[in-house]
Amino acid sequence: MIVTRPPMGWNSWNTFGDRINEDVVKETARAMVDTGLRDAGYEYVVIDDCWSVHSGRDENGRLIPNPEKFPSGMKALADYIHSLGLKFGIYSCDGSHTCAGYPASFDHEFVDAEQFAEWGVDYLKYDNCWKPSMIPGRVLYNKMALALRATGRDILFSACNWGTENASEWMSSVGAHMYRSTFDIADSFESVKDLALGQIEKYTTTGYNCFNDLDMLICGMNGKGNVGISGCTMDEYTLHFALWCFLGSPLMIGCDIRNIDEETLALLKHPELIRLNQDAETRPPYIVHKNAGNCYTLFRHLENGEYAVGFFNLNDEGQTHARFESFEIGMTVGAPYVLEFTNMMTGEKQIVTEYKNYFMHPHTFELFRVKLVRK
Repeated sequence: MIVTRPPMGWNSWNTFGDRINEDVVKETARAMVDTGLRDAGYEYVVIDDCWSVHSGRDENGRLIPNPEKFPSGMKALADYIHSLGLKFGIYSCDGSHTCAGYPASFDHEFVDAEQFAEWGVDYLKYDNCWKPSMIPGRVLYNKMALALRATGRDILFSACNWGTENASEWMSSVGAHMYRSTFDIADSFESVKDLALGQIEKYTTTGYNCFNDLDMLICGMNGKGNVGISGCTMDEYTLHFALWCFLGSPLMIGCDIRNIDEETLALLKHPELIRLNQDAETRPPYIVHKNAGNCYTLFRHLENGEYAVGFFNLNDEGQTHARFESFEIGMTVGAPYVLEFTNMMTGEKQIVTEYKNYFMHPHTFELFRVKLVRK
């Protein structure tokens, strides 16, 4: 299986935690269609931890879905999701137990992969709790990759080891299609900032067929749900989404889509931001300039001879002077071209010859699609 763009979908954990069941999943899948999120590119419906029984496996060593939560079984649920033109995802772990203490896949990798394939699973999130300390993570993730491939079914392998054991150096080589490089996100701007700052200066380890995953989106949670804390302002959610799109992170919605507000829905469907995230070249950005504190000017190569420039101010107080100077991307005044900047949020165009300055308020951003234009 080859994954050419950052995966997009919905994951149950941020809102529901262990309060997941087949009605919630079906209603969410239906809402993804009715709201237009499926048509915007969100295709995976992923059940996170807590879907099985606590007591263990059956007499054949197979996992047992909780019959109270999923009375129709996983195969029927997968069939329903597929009937809507969506794909079905599930969760396990490389240790003896999942992070919430349910049976996991250590030493059962091939049995579990076959079971997932029989159910019609299209996506496996594979966590890192209760991992045997004497076995390298690369061995355990490679083993599950082998098991998934052996089924003959295309199953996206979403590794989640939180960036431990220098994962960015080997995740692509063990068959992961995306890998969680951070610990869990929470519904606060402080969490968004911490995750971004932990990865932004080493984000060159992402791209085609192995995408660096900054964790699920919190847009629209508004302090509710399983990871709800303080919530964010709409401007902060917008920066969060825009930054994840600029960096090329997978976009996995975490809010309750069944009750999503119109402003959040419009943000998650924003055509220019999704176009940026799903750019076919899948190239990572580089840091043009680190301004005062935690304010970054970023540059990224895009398809069709275009580029992106983003100013992201993660500082918490005061105004920050953010700058872009054309020579920092190799454009000198003697070049036969100037830069045409198009604001991705407003559509406004302007020509930049040598530099661009912003005095940015905390938790704000400016984002541009850029073309070279002959003088």
